[in-house]
Amino acid sequence: MNLQTLRPLPKADMPPPPTVESDTANAPVLVRFEQVHKTYDERSWVVDDLHLDIRQGEFLSLLGPSGSGKTTTLMMLAGFDAPDRGRILMDGNDISKLPAYKRDMGVVFQSYALFPHMSVAQNVAFPLNLRKVSAAESRSRVQEALALARLEGFEDRRPGQLSGGQQQRVALARALVYRPRILLMDEPLGALDKALREHMQLELKAIHKQLGITFVYVTHDQDEAMTLSDRVAVFNEGKIAQIDRPETLYSRPATRFVANFLGETNLLEGTLVSRSGSQAQIRLEESGTLHEAHCSDEHLAVGDGAALAIRPENLRLAAPGEPAISAFVIDSIFHGAHCKLRLRMDRGTELAMTYNPGSLGRAAPLPGEKVALALPSSQAMILR
Repeated sequence: MNLQTLRPLPKADMPPPPTVESDTANAPVLVRFEQVHKTYDERSWVVDDLHLDIRQGEFLSLLGPSGSGKTTTLMMLAGFDAPDRGRILMDGNDISKLPAYKRDMGVVFQSYALFPHMSVAQNVAFPLNLRKVSAAESRSRVQEALALARLEGFEDRRPGQLSGGQQQRVALARALVYRPRILLMDEPLGALDKALREHMQLELKAIHKQLGITFVYVTHDQDEAMTLSDRVAVFNEGKIAQIDRPETLYSRPATRFVANFLGETNLLEGTLVSRSGSQAQIRLEESGTLHEAHCSDEHLAVGDGAALAIRPENLRLAAPGEPAISAFVIDSIFHGAHCKLRLRMDRGTELAMTYNPGSLGRAAPLPGEKVALALPSSQAMILR
């Protein structure tokens, strides 16, 4: 393969990027990606120098936009694709070239891939038949898997007689029937409507808790990843931009991409004027005001351009005498329990603010009204 136009592989003695502890941080590493690269056109990396540890028993979601490398990563783990560089280890053994059927992993796809001419029971039993499991053992395991997926009584139905949610359950039961060590899922709820998708999220979370095996889940849906996961790996352009617990990713994003991809974020441009450890001060371009906030980027130095990031729900109306920035309300959208305000600063920077009139004891500001906004330092971040 000619990959002269690609960036060279890092030296083998280069350490992997630092990982962040999660609730399963003390669990043993089950799978490790070491300097994994993948290309399809020999010009650009779809997966670019991937380092990733997957721990025993965790629910890990691979989250990112289309083309970010998350599905390719899952396909390499499943054995349906192979790395062009680097290796994938399971229990310390290189499985990069091991056939998919020897990897002890169940896979659930968005399309379900059920056999239309087979009954539910026959579909679920199919992996056991391939493994030459005895008829008695197969019947026992099929009933166990159907009970886990809450499909008792559906054994004799065909896939065409089932709803989308029921078909998804059959695919899940089939993937779990031979008791794999890892369950891999590629957008498994993408074909379901919103209400059913949310219900199935709860079902998946309960099944994971009951089984205690490792789940690796690919999605582009931020809410889904945040709801289901012990940890989330956010992919961007073939790399992991950040991996951490959902609440940490939301409250302490490491980059602008992560901040914008996980919910809405206000970004106020400025210049770093001082820093001490993880705390720094930034002077905003538009208002000229100084603001202190958390800064986890060790490469940001005094004098560098940066942005103050703050979520809409953390913006609030400033108290008299409190340091603030000023903006005009340009729109107000009623959402029942809260209002969503769109604001514009004097030189054009637009902001979003979530406002709860009930908790603050006053009506939401009206369009055209000028307001003073506080930027609480404990809930703001400085990003490159």
